[in-house]
Amino acid sequence: MAFFAKAFAIPNLMLLRDTFSKFPAKYSATVMKTILLIAFVHVTTIALSQSEIVKFKVPTSVSAAKGYSHSAVIDLGTCQMIVLAGQVPIDKEGNLVGKGDLAKQTEQVFLNIKNILSESGATMNDLIKLGIYMTDVSQLQSLRTVRDRFVNTQKPPVSTLVQVSKLFRDDVMIEIEATAIVPKK
Repeated sequence: MAFFAKAFAIPNLMLLRDTFSKFPAKYSATVMKTILLIAFVHVTTIALSQSEIVKFKVPTSVSAAKGYSHSAVIDLGTCQMIVLAGQVPIDKEGNLVGKGDLAKQTEQVFLNIKNILSESGATMNDLIKLGIYMTDVSQLQSLRTVRDRFVNTQKPPVSTLVQVSKLFRDDVMIEIEATAIVPKK
C-alpha cells in the first residue's frame, strides 16, 4: 500500500487502508478491491489530464508533416517546453533546398526551426538543446558558420553532433532536433 500512496500521490490512501483494516477479515478482499479501484481511477485521471499538458502541433510555416507532429508544446507551469522533431532542409512547399550544399541545407533547417518556434511564441534565444545529425562531419565549420547566425553565441544551447551514414533521403545532408523553454507571460 505504501507504494501506491507514494507512486500515485494519494496521501489519504494509507488512511483508507487503516480505516478498512478495522473491518472483519471476511471483507478484506472487498477492501483491497476498493483501494485498487481508487488507485486505478486516480491513475486514469492523471493520464487523461496529461492530454491537456502536452499539445502536438503541425505548424503552417513549414512543409506538412506526414504521420508525425513537427512539435510538442509541454506546459510546465511557469513555462513551456517546446520539443521539435528533427528538421530537414525541406521548404514550405516540400522542396529540398541546397542539393549538395551543406550551408544552404543548414540554413533551411534553421529557418524551419525558427518558424516553428515563432508559431509557438518562442524565439531562437529560447533554444536550450540541439541534436545535430550530419552525413559528413568534416564540413563542421560550414554548419557552425550558419548556426552562429541563428543561435545566441554568448549563451549557446547545449548540443550533440552525430555523424550518420545516411538520413531519410540520400540528398539530405543534415537533420536537427531542437528543444526550447519559454517563460509564460
